[in-house]
Amino acid sequence: MARARVLLVEDDAALAELVSWHLEREDFEVERTGDGEEAILLARETPPDLVLLDWMIEGVSGIEVCRRLRRLPDTANVPIIMLTARGEEEDRVRGLETGADDYVTKPFSPRELVARVGAVLRRVRPALAGERLYYADIEMDTASHRVRRNGSPIALGPTEFRLLKHFLEHPGRVFSRERLLDSVWGRDSDIEPRTVDVHIRRLRKAINVADAPDVIRTVRSAGYALDSEGML
Repeated sequence: MARARVLLVEDDAALAELVSWHLEREDFEVERTGDGEEAILLARETPPDLVLLDWMIEGVSGIEVCRRLRRLPDTANVPIIMLTARGEEEDRVRGLETGADDYVTKPFSPRELVARVGAVLRRVRPALAGERLYYADIEMDTASHRVRRNGSPIALGPTEFRLLKHFLEHPGRVFSRERLLDSVWGRDSDIEPRTVDVHIRRLRKAINVADAPDVIRTVRSAGYALDSEGML
């Protein structure tokens, strides 16, 4: 099962340490910062699977960080849980309207927070729910390495299997060729970015059988995404 990455944006060092400990104990990978500008840079460099974002941080506020992340193509679909002492309904509504997926008011139970993180991730990243991944009419069994579309078996090469698995783990998110190379081939790979295009074509040819709609969306100047809304 893939390990989920959480970006924790919290300037209270003791609280950040406590939350990180609980998350890492549940096998989450945690990256921490207490600075809003740095949080945006980190999220752009390597988009996390989820952002835990404190509202009241130095410099750029959490609400502004949330707003900016929602405007950036690489982070527009990353789930965000806001952490704040502001418990009034108006503040909660403002946070959600800015783009937060959930809202946790301080003081909170670290165990409850970890449960909230898991619940949000299971909604947006099926890989965390078990060995079977689903999207639209595509099903992947990661244990037996079998793929089906609309119930019919699909034969994939090893690279195409890993590529599809990555897309299934992050449905709707746009990945550049460089990000796909890092995630699917590895950071130390010396493969040319254009090689990604070749494997995308092979993957499309394999899964778009019997005139099935194309679920891989090409985003001009940005990359590729698994997106059923792009079906024609």
